[in-house]
Amino acid sequence: MRFLPSIITALTALTLTSCSTSTTEQYEATALTSYSWQVKYANNLTSQPQPRIETFANTSVLNRNGLKPAGAVVGPDDKGLWWPTLPPRPSVDEVEQRKRPQEEVGKPELVKDVKYKLTYGVGNTQQTLPTNYDVYRQVVKAYPQKTPLELTLGVNDNSVEKAEPVSK
Repeated sequence: MRFLPSIITALTALTLTSCSTSTTEQYEATALTSYSWQVKYANNLTSQPQPRIETFANTSVLNRNGLKPAGAVVGPDDKGLWWPTLPPRPSVDEVEQRKRPQEEVGKPELVKDVKYKLTYGVGNTQQTLPTNYDVYRQVVKAYPQKTPLELTLGVNDNSVEKAEPVSK
C-alpha cells in the first residue's frame, strides 16, 4: 500500500500534462520581431543578481505566414524572419534621467526578441495561442497550399507545441 500515493501522484501528473490535438484548415502564424534598447541599473552592477532594467525605444514588425511585412527593412534572416529598422539609441541624458541615487548605470544594450503566435479555427471558433519557431515554420510551408494541419496543444491547451501536415 505504500506505493499507492506515488502511483496516484504519477497518474495525476500525467493527467495534468496531457496534450490534446486538433486538426484545422484555417490558420495563420505570426512572428512579432522587435528590437529594444535596454539599460541595467543597480547599486552594484557586478554583484547585484537582479538589476533594474529600463526599456527605452523599441521597434517591431509583424511577420505573417512568412510573407514580407510592410515596414520590414532587414531580412529574411537565416530563420526566414523579417526585422524592423533599429530604434534610436538612448542618449546619455535619457539614460541618466532614469538613474536613481546610489545606482550605477550599465551600457545601453540592443535586445532582439521574437514572439510566435498561431491563430487557428475549428468550426466557428477561433483561438490564438503562443507557439514556437518550429510551428511557425511548419505553417509557413503549409500555408501556400492550405494544407490541413494537426496541432498538438501544450499543457492545459495554453500553447501550440507542434504542427504536422495531414494528407488530404
